[in-house]
Amino acid sequence: MKKTLVFSILFILASAVACTESSKVKEITYEDFINKIWDFNQSPKSFVFKGNTAVIVDFTAKWCGPCQLLTKHLEKLADEYEGQLTVYKVNAEKEKELSMNFHVEGLPVLFFIPKNGEYMKRLDGLPTEEELRTIIEERLLEKQKLQ
Repeated sequence: MKKTLVFSILFILASAVACTESSKVKEITYEDFINKIWDFNQSPKSFVFKGNTAVIVDFTAKWCGPCQLLTKHLEKLADEYEGQLTVYKVNAEKEKELSMNFHVEGLPVLFFIPKNGEYMKRLDGLPTEEELRTIIEERLLEKQKLQ
């Protein structure tokens, strides 16, 4: 009985670690944002994109139910569009200065940066997976919609 319990606990822990390590959605800090996306301190009046793929930035919090649902969609899409799309999440509670800079008051909030590095577009609230896919295909990766 003890062996079964210990095995079960180890299996659950290993699964949890595997899930977090394999996630394609990367948590970033204020400094990461400055280094990987846009240094708005150096160029506050013009958006100068530092990335080389399309980007989605998700402002989120652990207590936010819609944020957790969104994370599942974003993980799936990050895996699906690997190499073409980078998905970052910002813990809005930890990164208060970054949240304030982008006027994040409610959650979730998403920012989208096309692969050509145009200025970020903002979306407040919880989009469906299909809405996200449409934004990725038509606006971020600039693929033509099939008629």
